[in-house]
Parts: sequence; structure tokens; C-alpha cells
Amino acid sequence: MALTPLEHDRAYGELDQVLRAYVGQPADDTEERPSAALTAYLRHTWHTRPWALAAAESQLREYARTPPGRLRVRLGEFYALPDVGLADAEILDWLTVLADHIRRSVEEGRVPTPATPRTHWEWHAGFPELGQFLGGWFSQDMPDEFDGHDAAVDDYGATTDRQLVARLVGEIRELLALGLEESEYAVGAAELGMEVEAPDRLAVSGWLALVAARLA
Repeated sequence: MALTPLEHDRAYGELDQVLRAYVGQPADDTEERPSAALTAYLRHTWHTRPWALAAAESQLREYARTPPGRLRVRLGEFYALPDVGLADAEILDWLTVLADHIRRSVEEGRVPTPATPRTHWEWHAGFPELGQFLGGWFSQDMPDEFDGHDAAVDDYGATTDRQLVARLVGEIRELLALGLEESEYAVGAAELGMEVEAPDRLAVSGWLALVAARLA
């Protein structure tokens, strides 16, 4: 039988977060240098959930030491590693390299400085509700579903719990406070799921500021 949610999270929950950071990113970690994906995971986790790093190191190392055997695979009682572009023979050594980097980061205090998100995973980890909003209401289907951008914003506000709306407003203000170049805001919005242009020739940052004011 498949793992229950509690069993999954207890044994593999943080390992899963680490590997999700590699979506769209190369698993090119070496013993000397962590990849961009692992650096993004470390940066975000150090500044939001530092206690999770110990769990990540332990779960990665345990999986590398004792990968699931044939019985557990047949019963479905295991975590299926996503495809990260490595050969099967390389995976377990790679997981150990990740665990070593995380251990050194904790033991030696190697904390990545705060920075603009660099990967798809980091954008969504840093701005989860903004990702829900842009990906759910401003996909390429938006013009067929709503009369315009304001109608989509109003629908989000009318159908979403007020605490989540407040969270979205806070995330937008946090993003705008970064003072990024306009091209970086456009990249961020695209990474977070926005597939249509801002209305009325507005820049993405200007439109997001209006969205926050409208929902607040």
C-alpha cells in the first residue's frame, strides 16, 4: 500500500522540498560547489524555516544509504525520486553530495545572503499566494473567462478567503519593496504563472501596485 501522508512527510517531506527546487534546473552540484537549485533552497530555507535544514540533511543521507528495496517498490511504500537528469547509478552519490553541502552550511554557518529569487521554485516558495493568484486568474485563458483584468481581480477577491487576500496584498507589497528592474518584475510574474500582459500598457510593477490597492 502507498505511504500515508504522515509516513511520507516523516521520512521524505523535506527531501521532497529539496528535489522540487531542481525543477527546470540542472543537478550539477559538485563536492566543492552547490548548484543554483540547492543554493536557492538554502537561501530560502535559512531565512524562513532554518530548523528544516537538519531534516533535509538527515532524509537525504538516509535515502542515499538505504534506498527502497524491491519489496517496498512493489508495495508502493517508497518515495519515487523525480527525474533530475542523472543516470540511476549517479543518484545516490548525488544525494550524499547534497546532504554534505547542507551539513556544511549549518555547521559552518554558510548562510546565503537574501536575494531576488533565482529559480522557478524559489519564486513560488517566496510568493506562494501571488503564484496562486497569477497562475489561477491570469493564465492564457483569462480573456475568455473574464471581461478584463479588473474583473479577474474582483473575482479573486470575491471567491477567496479574506486571510488569503490579505496575504496576497502583503506578498505584492513585499515584492515591490525589493525595488527590482522592470524586466525582473516581468520575469517574476511569468515564473509565478502570469501568461497575459498587464492592461493599458502598464508596467507589471505598476499593475501589481494597483491590484494591491484594489484588494486592500
